[in-house]
Amino acid sequence: MKLRKVAALLLASIMVISLVGCGDSNKTNSSSDAAATSSPTSSESSGTTSSGSDNTATEPTALEGKLVVWTLASDLQQFSDYFMEKNPGVEVETVVIAPADYPTKVQSALLGGEKEPDIIVGEPQMLEDMYDAGFFEDLNQAPYNAQDYSDKIVDYVWEVGQDDSGIQRAISYQITPAGFYYRRDIAQTVFGTDDPTEVGKLFADYSTIIQTGETLKAAGYKIFASDAETGYFSGDSAWVVDGVLNVDQARYDYMDLCVALYQNDLTAFASQWAAPWYQAMSGPVPLLTAETQWGTDSMNIWDADSFAAATEGTDTVEVFAYGLPAWGVLVMRDNVGDTAGKWGVCSGPSYGFGGGTYIGISSNSERKDLAWEYLKFCTLTEDTMEWWIATSQGDTVSYIPTLEAHADDANEVYGGEQLYKFWLEQAEGIDYSKVTRYDKAIGDAWGAAITSIKTGEKTKDEAVSEFYDVVESTYPEITVNR
Repeated sequence: MKLRKVAALLLASIMVISLVGCGDSNKTNSSSDAAATSSPTSSESSGTTSSGSDNTATEPTALEGKLVVWTLASDLQQFSDYFMEKNPGVEVETVVIAPADYPTKVQSALLGGEKEPDIIVGEPQMLEDMYDAGFFEDLNQAPYNAQDYSDKIVDYVWEVGQDDSGIQRAISYQITPAGFYYRRDIAQTVFGTDDPTEVGKLFADYSTIIQTGETLKAAGYKIFASDAETGYFSGDSAWVVDGVLNVDQARYDYMDLCVALYQNDLTAFASQWAAPWYQAMSGPVPLLTAETQWGTDSMNIWDADSFAAATEGTDTVEVFAYGLPAWGVLVMRDNVGDTAGKWGVCSGPSYGFGGGTYIGISSNSERKDLAWEYLKFCTLTEDTMEWWIATSQGDTVSYIPTLEAHADDANEVYGGEQLYKFWLEQAEGIDYSKVTRYDKAIGDAWGAAITSIKTGEKTKDEAVSEFYDVVESTYPEITVNR
């Protein structure tokens, strides 16, 4: 596998460079070289000018025209701005759409025959249906020839971008394996070490996480802001195998973990993505309860100012860890405040990943050549990857040459950890064959069962029975063995 090749390269002696520094200036970009011959309007690195001693060489044609990009990730606005900076003859209109609304808007536009947007995106759980609907252009056909770039992108990411027939439809600029972001100072105080390998042992399996939570509670801390922090590690098996619902023991163990975290008061009850959840990243957070976690008439948990005013003077607590994918560095970057530099990252109890923006060309677009230049620029151009590492302050790109160049980067914000090496190791454990089109709905139904148990609404047997009912009614084609 390419990841194994990269892992070996990561262990090799590579020049140490800073997080925001440039890579080895002697590296070549074969992707850009190949791209330069694939389209009459392309230029090397999709916008950088070529130079050399051969004055007779023909300069690439400057890119011109307009593109419309629809995205559910605001990151692409930055990519679009950078693309226009490198290609002043191009106008990119970038429309950021709420994730909940995105699939419907794309479906309405493309099934309605609209020629815009030119660029569409999807997250992994959306892509299979979007592929089946014919929304994404076939990137294996000329002039794209995407298969020529397969060795440039981390394996599982390349695989996510393929339909059932192995045709490349989309490419992502990032890898998104999950880990636990933890407070090094709290780890040192409670456990006597802040070493990522040692702290990772505190999250080795579901029962150990409960023990770790109890230890932290006794010391006056909470293990997580909410019990949703373990969601990216909810199992390492496929929900459906050969048409049969697969609920293995690990799923039940995860259920028991979530119930224990909730009922044993091991979290701060700071609902994920709400104001107190973000606040806990920067230090003490008002201590909520199961009854107040979703707010009250006088406390709006979704508005930071309102929440602060309503909880002024109340008891507070500090949180030890957050479970997030590699893009969590961006979330932490914007919210850690006074705890900046006090964080580390370690592995979880299973391999997981979350999200990732996969970029493709709309099959209805009338500007496909220019759209391909944009797609390459965002995903297959080393200059862009270097820029994104610096701009994002550490997002983990999927482009292998850039990962090789940054293998030994020591991220000082995370105690000098070599995060690119760590995330690659986690990505190597991702088995995308375990991902199915049913995962979102079945996972949500399992989550609903867990909620009904932990809140006392149903017994475990009742909740599981209802879960089976939901799967049977939603997917009659799946065999359910109770």
